[in-house]
Amino acid sequence: MQVTLEKTGDLDALIKVQVEENDYNAKVDKELKEIGRTHTIPGFRKGHVSIDQLRRRFGKEVKSRILNDEVFNAVISYLRDNKIDILGEPLPVKVQEVNLADKDYTFEYEIGLAPAVEVEIDKNITIPYYTIAVSEDMVKEQDQALLRRFGSQVPGEEVDATALVKGAIMELDAEGNVKTTDDAIQVVAGIVAPMYFHDKAEGDKFLGKKVGDKVVFNPAKAAGDSVAELASMLNIDKERAAGVKADFEMAISEIIVLKLAEHNEDFYKQVFSGNTVTTEEEYYDQLRKMIAQQLAPNSEMKFNHDAQEILMEKFGNIELPAPFLKKWLVARNEELTEANIDAEFEKMMPGIRWELLSNKIRANQDIKVTEDDMLNFAKGIVYNQFMQYGMTNLTDDVLADYAKKVLSDQQQARRIHDDVSERKLFNVVKALVTVDNKEMSLDEFKAMVNPEAPAAE
Repeated sequence: MQVTLEKTGDLDALIKVQVEENDYNAKVDKELKEIGRTHTIPGFRKGHVSIDQLRRRFGKEVKSRILNDEVFNAVISYLRDNKIDILGEPLPVKVQEVNLADKDYTFEYEIGLAPAVEVEIDKNITIPYYTIAVSEDMVKEQDQALLRRFGSQVPGEEVDATALVKGAIMELDAEGNVKTTDDAIQVVAGIVAPMYFHDKAEGDKFLGKKVGDKVVFNPAKAAGDSVAELASMLNIDKERAAGVKADFEMAISEIIVLKLAEHNEDFYKQVFSGNTVTTEEEYYDQLRKMIAQQLAPNSEMKFNHDAQEILMEKFGNIELPAPFLKKWLVARNEELTEANIDAEFEKMMPGIRWELLSNKIRANQDIKVTEDDMLNFAKGIVYNQFMQYGMTNLTDDVLADYAKKVLSDQQQARRIHDDVSERKLFNVVKALVTVDNKEMSLDEFKAMVNPEAPAAE
C-alpha cells in the first residue's frame, strides 16, 4: 500500500492511497472463513462452506469494509508518522464502488493542513486583573446569613418574616363560615410557612399574629401554580387539590420562629470548621477572606476573557483552510448546508482560531492535565456540594471516593478535563504576562462586565 501527499494550496492537500490485491486479500479470506465457521448458512453445514461460495455471498460486503478500514488507518498512520497536523478529518474525494472483479484501487482524501501559529507571551503583554473589594455591607450581609443558617427554631410570641405557623386549617363556605358538611376540608394539625407563599399578600396576612388568632387566607393563591404544594398543605390528594379555590381559616396554636445564633466560640467553630477562630476579630477577618474567595471566580473569569481577547488581537490572525473546513463541516453536520455554511462558518472562525492559538500555548508551555489534577478538581466540586448542606468536616478519603464516582461519568469527566485545562492555561498566561491589578466595588465590576444592565438602586 502506497500513501503519498500532494499539496494543492498553502493549507490544502490531497492524499492518495494506492492499494494492491495483496494489501487486503488475506484479511478478506480470513474474515470469510470466520463467517463460514460461525454462521448458519441455508443449504450448508456450519463450517463446510467453500471459500468460493462465501466470496459470492459475502465477498463484496467484507471486501468493502476491510478496504475502508485499511485505507483510513493507512492515512491516519501516514499523518502521524510524518507529523502532519490537520484540521477536521480526511474527507474522501468520492465514494468508490467496490466489487469482486477489481483488484487494485486508488483512494483520494482531501485534508486541511493546520496553519503555523506563532505566539510569544512575555512581560511586554499587559492584562488587567480586577479584584472586587469586600465592603462592610457584604460582611454584614454574610454575617446575618450565617447567624440564620446556624440559628435554631424556637417557640415565638408572634409571626415574623421567618416563622412557621401551626394550627387547625378549616375550609370556609361562600359566606365566610367554616364548612361543616361531609365534603369539607379540615386539617386539624396543619403547618404553613408564609415566607414561602407564592403570593406575598397572602403571606403578609400572618405577620404580627399571635397564638389564638385566626387568619383567613387563600391556600390556592399561596401555593401559586403548584397543585403539589396545595395538596401537601391541606393533606389531600392532587386530584382534589386541583379544584380547591376557596378561602380557609387558620386558628394559630403554635408559632415557631428562628432564633439567630450568637457570636461565640461554638458558632465560630461551626462556621469555620478546622480553623482556630476564637475571637470576634478573627471571625470577621475570616469572614472577609471567605467573601473574597467567593468573589474571586468573577475576577478570574474577567481576566480569562480579557486575556483571550488580547492574545487573539495580538496573535490570532491565523489563516485557515476555509474551503476545506466548510466542506468538512457540511459533511458531518446535518444542520449545515451549502446555503448556510458561509454565515455559520463566519461565526465559528474565532473559536477555531482560539483553539489553535490556545493549543499552541499549551504545547509551548507543556501544559498537561493529569489524573491527580482531575481528581482534585472533582473533590472541590464534591466539597462545595456537601458544604451547601453544612457538611464541612468530610475526610479526604471520603471526598476522593465521591470524586471518583463523579469522574466515572464520561461526560462529566470530559467537562472537568476541559475546565482544568482552561484553568491551567490561564494560570500560566497570568504568570508570563504583566498583570495590572485594579480594585473596584462590586457595583463598578457589574457595570463594567454588563454595561447595558440597569444600575442597582
